[in-house]
Amino acid sequence: MKVAYVGIDILYPALTSLYDTQAEIVKVITCKTDNYTEFNEKILEFAKKHNIPSEIKKITKEDLYELVKMGCKFVLVGGYYHVIPVIPELKIVNIHPALLPLGRGAWPMPLTILKGLKESGITMHQMEKDLDTGKILIQRKCPVYPDKDNLTTLSNRQCQLIPEMVKELVSNFDKLWDNARPQEGKAEYWEMPTKEDYTVYSDMSFDDADLILRAFKGYECIYMERQQQEQFEIIDGVACKSENNDYVPQNALKLKDGYIVCERIRKI
Repeated sequence: MKVAYVGIDILYPALTSLYDTQAEIVKVITCKTDNYTEFNEKILEFAKKHNIPSEIKKITKEDLYELVKMGCKFVLVGGYYHVIPVIPELKIVNIHPALLPLGRGAWPMPLTILKGLKESGITMHQMEKDLDTGKILIQRKCPVYPDKDNLTTLSNRQCQLIPEMVKELVSNFDKLWDNARPQEGKAEYWEMPTKEDYTVYSDMSFDDADLILRAFKGYECIYMERQQQEQFEIIDGVACKSENNDYVPQNALKLKDGYIVCERIRKI
């Protein structure tokens, strides 16, 4: 079976699992990333190691028709910045890190934590013109621990579901595609987080700051000092609670009842 893969490193196990099924991966396509908070390096290195043609580009209809000419059975998508066109001649399966129809949108994982949900998962669905609306082929659930999870732990737990899902997808593709079920229940589209969603203020409580920092772990957050109006970009900041509200270690950032320690910090 000839297949193509589209994605970035965030769902990297999907590519390795696809390769493990013995499907013939005819091409890997990724997009440009900053390689600071989001990456494509592992995807490209895997393609190079296994002699799979790879490209960094925005996919066009012409690219999809080229895959059709190559005899591609379907395309598997695991994270991609651009809208992929849909053509009737080629089946496209998207891997979405939420339990559709809940959590439609480009980046549902941080919002899963911010909303305090206790369950999430992975949905493999048919790609359609409208974002995340296609029929469901496979869906698997995993727990979310609202008081403990951060973006990294949640993403890792979701990724653990992927290998068996990919194996099932490849081994039973035609039946899964033909019997895909419409999304049922109340649909929710979650907009991309705004700056306010990932901003921590100096007079914010430990609990509120901790939630934001966990939800966006590995990505940029903003810290704002209310009185002096100073702003800092922080990545991988950790909130610490303090019984002595006046105690702030050197190089830490003050909170109402604690402080933030962070090695990746720069003043804006």
